[in-house]
Amino acid sequence: MRMLVTDEDLARAAANGDGDAFSQLLERQYDRLFALCFRLTGTRADAEDLCQDICAALPAKLSRFDGRARVTTWLYRVAVNAAHDRRRKIAVHGKYAEGWGDWETARQASIAEEADRRDWLTGAMARLGDDLRDTLALVLDDLTHAEAGDILGVSEGTISWRLSEARKKLRAMREEELSE
Repeated sequence: MRMLVTDEDLARAAANGDGDAFSQLLERQYDRLFALCFRLTGTRADAEDLCQDICAALPAKLSRFDGRARVTTWLYRVAVNAAHDRRRKIAVHGKYAEGWGDWETARQASIAEEADRRDWLTGAMARLGDDLRDTLALVLDDLTHAEAGDILGVSEGTISWRLSEARKKLRAMREEELSE
């Protein structure tokens, strides 16, 4: 009879330097992690970059996995934090890029055109505030309100409120687009 190894067991073994355990853990979790990164960033290229950054940092971060939460919950927290860090870096870069003239104007136009080609929900999620987008991305990945609250560090009631707000904003965006 084959014994099942849990993600938590793999995480502990990987934290102790077991390369095979790390590979198995990534194999089990990568698709889910990439899907979350896609929802957090809105583009495939940004999601790939974010996933790569997370995977590169993961061996060091695993030493801080204490096993109190499921590996998926812990990994989602790592991803949300990494997405926040990336957004902050982009915002700082954007501030320094202001006033660079035609090049910056052309770059912004290119970004806007790319956003227009995205699928509607992904585009609409990108226009939501960070808290609403992060909450919606987690719940769309079939996490319960309690699990999403644990990852984001807020109460289950706050998650419910954020989802209600996100739905209102998405409806308003859709109605505005249809009326144009």
